[in-house]
Amino acid sequence: MKNYFYQLVLSFVFLFLVLMPFSRAHAGQVNVIQVKGVINPVSAKFIVESIDKAEEAKAECLVIELDTPGGLMTSMRQIIERFLSSKVPIVVYVYPQGARAASAGVFITYAANIAAMAPSTNIGAAHPVTIGGGGPGSAPDTSGRSTMMEKITNDAVAYIKTLADKRHRNVKWAEEAVRKSVSITEKEALKINVINYIAPSLDSLLAMIDGEKVNLNGKTVILNTKNASIVYEKMNWRYRILDKLSDPNIAYIFLLLGMYGLIFELSNPGAILPGVVGVIFLILAFFAMQTLPINYAGLALMIFGVVLFILEIKITSYGLLTIGGIVSMTLGSLMLFQSPYPFLKVSLGVIIPGVLVTALFFVFAVGLGLKAQTRRSITGKEGLIGEIGEAITPINNRSGRIKVHGEIWMAVSHQPIKKGSEVVVEKVNHLKLHVKKQE
Repeated sequence: MKNYFYQLVLSFVFLFLVLMPFSRAHAGQVNVIQVKGVINPVSAKFIVESIDKAEEAKAECLVIELDTPGGLMTSMRQIIERFLSSKVPIVVYVYPQGARAASAGVFITYAANIAAMAPSTNIGAAHPVTIGGGGPGSAPDTSGRSTMMEKITNDAVAYIKTLADKRHRNVKWAEEAVRKSVSITEKEALKINVINYIAPSLDSLLAMIDGEKVNLNGKTVILNTKNASIVYEKMNWRYRILDKLSDPNIAYIFLLLGMYGLIFELSNPGAILPGVVGVIFLILAFFAMQTLPINYAGLALMIFGVVLFILEIKITSYGLLTIGGIVSMTLGSLMLFQSPYPFLKVSLGVIIPGVLVTALFFVFAVGLGLKAQTRRSITGKEGLIGEIGEAITPINNRSGRIKVHGEIWMAVSHQPIKKGSEVVVEKVNHLKLHVKKQE
């Protein structure tokens, strides 16, 4: 009997040890990423790679903690296309409190398998923003931009209605969010079936969605997230740098620094370092411009302003060219990134100092460099021409000596010059100076 009891205990221990790894594996893992800021090619690439990693890890789901004012439609579509082909459920969680899912964020939230929001958050204002500007309230014009914007808006409406149908969310509100830029709170969003849950924290969200059935391309998956381990995926340093470069203010500053470097190099050939640094800054600026709604008319005005500053250095205009350069630079800076949304524009707090510093740079720094090139040489043999010296011996057309710059030189003159007379150097011929008497 005693042996039977021991055997029974050992059997339970054995079963516990064998089944424990399976219970842990069954709990699985949940991958979590944070996306904060403008939706651009960098954030799109980060999200796509995070989905790839979640698939490789066979995660229960990928949770995207979202806080965005919106972004570029091209990047948004890239993200959504990857959502729709994902082999793991996608959960978009508008978080933390005070966060928002605006513009492109609405589309991304609608495309998720599960949509959730934290308390005190909002969603909406999904009117499309495209390269070249346009937005809610854009005035019609004869250039056809209004017609083009209407086409883009209709396309965006059709797109979000498709997502709403696929994820069984409110179609009517989705259309209003695009056409009228309406926004709602998390409570309103839950009430009208825009989102699935309101959760104050990630842990509470995972507890809420535990057991949720998700359709992944025709296959039903049951989430087991209550006791899942959480794995945070973060942007690496390369993505963080590229994301910062996509800020319009930083792109603008880099553009100015690149111009400074190149112009300084051109005005002082051989300096090398300013030219190299300028090219690097310009490359970084042009990279950033690929992710922003750039207006090439604004860029042309900025370049024209630089040309006017350079002309001011070479031409006496009594400040008129400088004023023109400041006006051109200011207008170009304001027009450089054309968008109705502040997050896709350069701040006035950056533009005004940038224009003033540029004007000072060209008037003083580059001006000194150009004047130095035209200044008469004061070193070597060429530096002796025009200098005044003293005849220390009588000078004729065959011989003589003078003292100039504290040095004794052989000298000749077409007219006789007495010892002690002041002379002016006219020409340098090897080690002999041609001089004349100082009048």
